[in-house]
Amino acid sequence: MANSTDLNKMQPPVARAGFVSRLRNYFLTGLIVAGPVAVTLWLIWWFVTWVDNWVRPFIPVRYRPETYLPVDIPGFGLIIAFVALTLLGFLTANLVGSKLVGLGESLLNRVPIVRPIYRTARQIFQTLFSSSGSSFRKVGLVEFPAPGMWSLVFLTQSPSADISARLPATEHVSAFMPCTPNPTTGFFFYVPRRDVVDLDITVEEAMQLLISAGVIQPGGEQQSTMASLAETARATQAARGSAPSVPATPSPAK
Repeated sequence: MANSTDLNKMQPPVARAGFVSRLRNYFLTGLIVAGPVAVTLWLIWWFVTWVDNWVRPFIPVRYRPETYLPVDIPGFGLIIAFVALTLLGFLTANLVGSKLVGLGESLLNRVPIVRPIYRTARQIFQTLFSSSGSSFRKVGLVEFPAPGMWSLVFLTQSPSADISARLPATEHVSAFMPCTPNPTTGFFFYVPRRDVVDLDITVEEAMQLLISAGVIQPGGEQQSTMASLAETARATQAARGSAPSVPATPSPAK
């Protein structure tokens, strides 16, 4: 009787290669499915934990859930922060609240070192989170860093009247060119509007393109990767099943 070593030797190399190929495709398909979910859950957990650790010191011990429960409840600090910010916005919208905010801003604007930091941060937050703001609403291409080479830019607000008066006599736009793979850093400049090629993609798609260094292309190509791997695995399995089985060579009788 042939042992397992003899059976492995009798197995065709094509069959072993097909098994390894199917195993690799299954692993990559599972990685594509589980990877984004794991990263998303980890980022959510990190954000909730960070807010909890920042807010918890301001909550008296007698009001914390862990004082009365045997386990910690994640997200309690996030709920408190959401309620506090919403309440602050409600009070600011009223007459009394707006006067208090204006008084606080006037005090900050009188401090020499704090004044430029506060003004810059306030303008950034107003631009990013204002419903009427125009920050990063359009994506375009500019010819940079050399002729024939194009880079992604995010178009922001038009230059102010004081800056436009000192620019050449043509329409200019404010452009931010982020770096890869960290889009929080980059270059800001004013570019003639005629030199910008508008792109019909969203800011999110452009961010994915930049962070992935071109691996994730806009238009849905990346969404078909998992389906392509699964189809390859099924095709390999079908080919393996339809291949004629090779009969084992009987051992010579002793």
